[in-house]
Order: sequence, then structure tokens, then C-alpha cells
Amino acid sequence: MSAMLLNRRGLLSAGAGLVLTALSAPARAQKRVRMVVATGGTGGVFYPYGGGLAKIFSEKVPNLQATAQVTGGSVDNAKLLHAGEAELGFSTLDSTYDAINGLGAYEQDGKQDVAVLAVLYDSFLHVVASKDAGINRIADLKGKRVSIGSAGSSTESIADRVLAAAGLDPKTDVTRDNLGVAESVGALKDGKVAAFFWIGGVPTSAVRDLATTGQPPISFIPADAELAVVEKKYPGLYRPFLLKKDAYAGLSGDVAGLGIANVLIVSAKAEDSLITTMLDGLFNNLDEVHKVHPEARKLSLATAATKTAVPFHPAAEAYYKAKGVLK
Repeated sequence: MSAMLLNRRGLLSAGAGLVLTALSAPARAQKRVRMVVATGGTGGVFYPYGGGLAKIFSEKVPNLQATAQVTGGSVDNAKLLHAGEAELGFSTLDSTYDAINGLGAYEQDGKQDVAVLAVLYDSFLHVVASKDAGINRIADLKGKRVSIGSAGSSTESIADRVLAAAGLDPKTDVTRDNLGVAESVGALKDGKVAAFFWIGGVPTSAVRDLATTGQPPISFIPADAELAVVEKKYPGLYRPFLLKKDAYAGLSGDVAGLGIANVLIVSAKAEDSLITTMLDGLFNNLDEVHKVHPEARKLSLATAATKTAVPFHPAAEAYYKAKGVLK
């Protein structure tokens, strides 16, 4: 481990305590604590949401300077937190579950020492196809070139699980491209892929722009049949999600599919004082948080404290219990 990382960890550990004592200290003696918010790609929801939180923390929380970092998404974020290179990150619940158990994309690196800070909103598994590709169900992806998300991403993980649930071999029955959502949209426009997977909030800007232009015309492929199989194999992680017909331009009806909770995650070893400071930063400025993105409007103290298959950081659990929203 590098000396730079060790020094950075030491600074953050010391700084976390300063956040809470800063209000009683003389202004000239206060030190500004720096933190990194690990978000996602620029075409998704994590990026604007995380950028908004970083701005709120920096402007509203005394002596805290937060910076949003573009990342590959959930898997990158858990690894950054585990390595001490970020203090707060966005993730899907299934990816976080895999992280703490060393499964899926984390098999090579092993278990990641992370915990949940808050439950945010549900993402929808977008399975988007060119209308002229003859794809009406997941099984129709057989033999097609498909973007299954960035390598090692939560999108790739759930795409593989859904393909398998449809009776396909994820490794051999489709020609795989590992692209983020913005790149997937570009590839679909250029005719380089017939379809793409994306697990993200509604609306996701890159998908919204694609649907609005109508070039090429697209279809949203249902995944409700596969959900039943995936739920049985991975209990407590996935849930039904009905994409309303007004969510994106061109939809003629609702689309039944798969949803997954998104969470804010932290290092399981993070100082209790820093956890409390971040939660106060969120809920003391909730009106500002709601302006960050449409999905941010779903955040409340009660929903943040929803129990999941992944444990809260102990300080977060104590915070929610003290607020009376967690038993």
C-alpha cells in the first residue's frame, strides 16, 4: 500500500473528528476535511446525483469539501471505498451484496469492507433494442451483438443473470460488448449493437435523449418473466418494476421489468463522526437534495432507513434508530 494512500487515510480519519468539533472551535483553527464522492458514468443518474450531493456538502456542511468523481459505477465505487480512495459512493444493492461477500465481479479481489449509509431509489433494468432487430423478449437476444454494460459493472452482473434466466448462455449465446450507457446509446445509433442493457434510474439522460430523437426507433424489452427466476436464485435483491409509458418518448404502454434498490455506501471502517456528519448533511438539506435529480425526490429519512440484505454502517443504524425510523 502506498505511503500516499496511508497518509490520505490518516488525514481523513483525523479530519472526520474535526467535522463535529469545528462548530465550537475558533474559525482560524478549523481545518477543511476533504472527501471524494464516487459516482458513475456521465450518462447515468449516479453522476448528477453525486455531483449535487458533493455541492451541497461543500456549501452547507461546515469545514467539509466534497468532490464528485466519475467512475465505472457500483463495482468501482465499492473498491475505491475499500481501498480508502473515496469516502462515499453510489451502488446498486445487488452489487453491494456481492461486494461484501466477494461474489461476481469481486471474486478476484475478494470481499470489500463496505456498508450501507442510506437507501435511495429503485433503478430499472433497461433492455433497449432497435425496433428493426426483431427482439421482443430476452430470449430473442440469442445470436445478437449486445452491450451488456461496462466490464465488471453491476449492469453486466444483472445482464448475465437475466440472460441465464431466459435460458441463454451469457458468454456464448450473445456477442458481448462492454460499453457504458452513453457508449451503448452511440453503438445502437451506429448499428454496431442490436440492443443494450442498462441498470439505472428513470429517466436516464442518455436513454431519454435516444428515445426522444427516435433515431433509430427503439423498443424496451420486458424482463418480468426472467425476474421470477432471478428472484428465486437471489432472494431479497430484486423486485418488480413497472416502467410507465410516459417515462420515455415513444412508449405505447407500460413495460414490466426488474428493479433494484440503489444505495449510498461507505467504508465499514469509516469514523462514526463522519457518518453522522454525512447523514446530517443529507437530511438537514433535504429540500436542496430533492432538486439535484428527479430520482433524488424519492429520498426521505424513512426510505433511507429501509432494511435490505446488506447491513447499515453501525453509526448509520444508530442514527436512524435515534430518529425513530428504524427499530
